[in-house]
Amino acid sequence: MWYNSCMEKKNNKLQAGRENHTKPLRLLKIEQAIQNLSYPSVERLQEELEVSRRTILRDIDELKNYYNAPIEYDRTRKGYYYSDKTYFVKNMLLSESEIFAVAGILPLMERYNNTPLKDTITKVYETISLMLPNQVEVHSSFMNDVEFISNPLPIIDEEIFNQVFKATKLHKIIRFDYRSISATSYKKHELHPYKIFNQKDDWYILGYSPEREKFTTFSLARMKNIELENDFTPDPGYRKKIHIDPDFGIWNNEKASQKIELLFDKSVNTYILERTWHKKQKCRQKRDGSVYLSFESNQLQEVLFWVLKFGSSVQVLNPPELVDMYRDEIRKMSKIAFDEG
Repeated sequence: MWYNSCMEKKNNKLQAGRENHTKPLRLLKIEQAIQNLSYPSVERLQEELEVSRRTILRDIDELKNYYNAPIEYDRTRKGYYYSDKTYFVKNMLLSESEIFAVAGILPLMERYNNTPLKDTITKVYETISLMLPNQVEVHSSFMNDVEFISNPLPIIDEEIFNQVFKATKLHKIIRFDYRSISATSYKKHELHPYKIFNQKDDWYILGYSPEREKFTTFSLARMKNIELENDFTPDPGYRKKIHIDPDFGIWNNEKASQKIELLFDKSVNTYILERTWHKKQKCRQKRDGSVYLSFESNQLQEVLFWVLKFGSSVQVLNPPELVDMYRDEIRKMSKIAFDEG
């Protein structure tokens, strides 16, 4: 009897271990079946996964309750479907050490506090923490010694954020009111959204504007009163019509890239040398301690804004167009300063 009891406990333990190992993959397969198949039934899922009806029903309940999956049952078609077609589960099959690492990194995502991602990231952190074994406890006390100072960011309306992502995924035309950076009022726009960018902690949508007859970029923070309309057919060759430089700017500019050449004073040489300002940059220190930096970009306005922050510690060498823009901006600032004086 004692031997049978020990063997039973051992078998239960082994079975539980196998279940913990196979269940994440099984949940993922069920999620994919509901996403890709037409109203899969319990019997279809049983056949696909080779498990009991009871296991399938239990897994579906777990997807609904634990992962907030919007799973519904259609009695006419006798199968399951998602009431929200944009929903999907990204189940992470990670080792315990990888889960622990991700759980430790997630608190660093405070830079997204100005977006609805804040709540999502919090839920992900809690979910990953629950995936850890009982004997492992995640402590975030080390974060008390670290403080992140981010750039001042505008708050993005939750409806704007969610609707832009939804429209981009489903290829829906969007209409919205937009206030450009120098405007004093909002103007109605229509856009076929193609790609979302996060540049320097702010969010942008790039798409085709029928009014402008070209691809253009809009800031999510400057949008309001968004509406989703009819579907559009994406242009398969759209990438050839987008001319951006993710290292410096995501503003669509049909002008060809130009070679940017800058010379930084030795007072900031270490600061310039220790960073990668552009993926294709050339950077070298000269004998007098100054630093030469060059790269190619079509984002001259963004490069100008960046160069200006270095004040008298930088010289713009090329291209001539950027040199003229730099001089004009300095003249304007000098005029303001002297006029006020």
